[in-house]
Amino acid sequence: MALDQSYIGRTYPPSEPYEVGREKIREFAAAIGDDHPVYRDPQAAAALGYDDVIAPPTFAIVVSARVGAQVVFDEELGLDYSRVVHGEQRFVHNRPIRAGDRLVGVLTVDNIRSAAGNDILSTRVEIGTEAGEPVATAYSTLVARGPDRES
Repeated sequence: MALDQSYIGRTYPPSEPYEVGREKIREFAAAIGDDHPVYRDPQAAAALGYDDVIAPPTFAIVVSARVGAQVVFDEELGLDYSRVVHGEQRFVHNRPIRAGDRLVGVLTVDNIRSAAGNDILSTRVEIGTEAGEPVATAYSTLVARGPDRES
């Protein structure tokens, strides 16, 4: 079943705030194998001019994945998540994510297209503070394999 083309340009309501914690940043940095002290030590972060520890750039996936679930599980779109592979992910940062940030995300469907029997869904999540300060933009491409594709 092809994805509903009328979703192109659709913007979902802002997400509930996600409060970024120091420990979550530490855990994420450990999970990706990055031992830079700016992700763990407030004094190291202060020495570089930050108010608190900052998150690795890819930490934005924590927020964007939660927000992106709105479209992934929107039954009317017609996406069969069991057939989805992640095609691409990238982030553009306005500033680092910091411990103590309360972040919200707004998801927009940028494009839906077909290629080689697969549906390709491109989305954008604008991540900002509750006060409206832009922090990062997450771009994601999901590929829904066609029904005749097994791998």
